[in-house]
Amino acid sequence: MQGEFVGVLLMLALALLIAGGFLLLHRLLSPRRDFPEKLEPFECGERPIVSPKQRFSVRFYLVAMLFVLFDLEVVFFFPWGALFRELGFYGLVVMAVFTVPMVIGLVYEWRKGALEW
Repeated sequence: MQGEFVGVLLMLALALLIAGGFLLLHRLLSPRRDFPEKLEPFECGERPIVSPKQRFSVRFYLVAMLFVLFDLEVVFFFPWGALFRELGFYGLVVMAVFTVPMVIGLVYEWRKGALEW
């Protein structure tokens, strides 16, 4: 039983060895040039435009959540569209049951002004 997993363990050991080797190679060969702008958070070596401690509006998070919600809806539309002819009328009804509440929610959010930035 244990002999069956020898290949998996060898692949895991090889992967760890390669990853460790690349990290060690990077540590040995990479240039070391630290300057104050590089040590600033979030700006990747550029001078910060605004303070990284600034607070975001709640609308930012609301729009982000709505984007994720409706983006996931599109993920379900792709396989349905690919198999539309095979699914027939049943597939159309099931997608309508899925889509109608989403469209009602989108219209509601639109009228409430949640999508206004």
